[in-house]
Amino acid sequence: MKNILIVDDSALMRRVLCDIIESDKRFHVQDRAVNGLDALNLLSRKKYDAVVLDVNMPQMNGLELLKELQKRKISAKVIMASTDTKDGAKITLDALEMGALDFIHKPDTSMECRSDAFREKLLSILGTVVEMNPPAPTPAPSIRQATRFGSRAGNLDGMMAAVNAMQAMPKPERNIPTLPPGKAVYDSGSQIIALASSTGGPKALQAVIPKLPANLKVPMVIVQHMPAGFTASLAERLDSLSQVSVKEAHEGDVLTPGTVYVAMGGKHLNVQTSAGKYTIHYTDEPPREGVKPCANYMYESLKDSKFDRIVCVVLTGMGADGTQGIKNLKQSKKIHVIVQEASTCAVYGMPKSAVNAGLADQVVPLEQIAQEIITNVGVK
Repeated sequence: MKNILIVDDSALMRRVLCDIIESDKRFHVQDRAVNGLDALNLLSRKKYDAVVLDVNMPQMNGLELLKELQKRKISAKVIMASTDTKDGAKITLDALEMGALDFIHKPDTSMECRSDAFREKLLSILGTVVEMNPPAPTPAPSIRQATRFGSRAGNLDGMMAAVNAMQAMPKPERNIPTLPPGKAVYDSGSQIIALASSTGGPKALQAVIPKLPANLKVPMVIVQHMPAGFTASLAERLDSLSQVSVKEAHEGDVLTPGTVYVAMGGKHLNVQTSAGKYTIHYTDEPPREGVKPCANYMYESLKDSKFDRIVCVVLTGMGADGTQGIKNLKQSKKIHVIVQEASTCAVYGMPKSAVNAGLADQVVPLEQIAQEIITNVGVK
């Protein structure tokens, strides 16, 4: 049985979370803390298989607790329980950068928290997190100024070192240095990059998207499993760190090279051809693979496109989303599939599914994903 620590200043919420967690025979709520300070005292003395952590609490909030855990090098598997407000979404992204492994949207009322949907989601996340390796207690990233790219498209480690590490920094000007035009592995016809990610994805995306040059030759679409209210903040965060332009995709957006489009939470993103242009279109089918947005829909929407080649990227995440969509896409389109290597994944679920299905053309560590993307599609 796995021992869980609940950290929440609301006695009612602690009771509700405890009832849900202990309804599953796999888990036992060993302790409950009323704020971050109380939790820090417990975590300094005891080991837990997972921690369910509230954000807003007196004396020490959830983010302050994570900072203190990093400072003291205390390892813990943390699930953030967060609201879906804009501020809540930004704090959640901060928490994921600081070592939280996943998060759950906490409803506003105890009645909603007692719903089957919330119960199943919490227990599913908890079941995954207790089996994950705890994050290394490393210091929070420091602010770094952008550095100039190198001059050879083949030596991308030096060329793509420019990463502004904090959202507070101003967005780099669009006349920043770019990679010189380079011939891609496949250099004829039109292409698009389609990326899927889930658990561990927000942090993984920050290791990929900021390494892409401003003059990337093609557009990119991303399905990251997140609820409504969080994807706008994710896109803003990535945009503030990156040379490419990153935005939450809106209905009717026309895809342009060098722009990254993040699917809205709670809707399924499709790519359609309209008046000779590729546009974003959302649909409202039920969740598929238990998620919404679902990458399978995104990949399948590209089956009838005029793109000559689709570069599919599968990053960390639980489940198997993306596999069936890529299989279906492969029946009618030329594709190239880049999959994140197991040891660099927070959860080796979606990448493993793609590998086991025989779809992976490349399996590479997270830090090499951006390099392989550029090598495949080139710069203009």
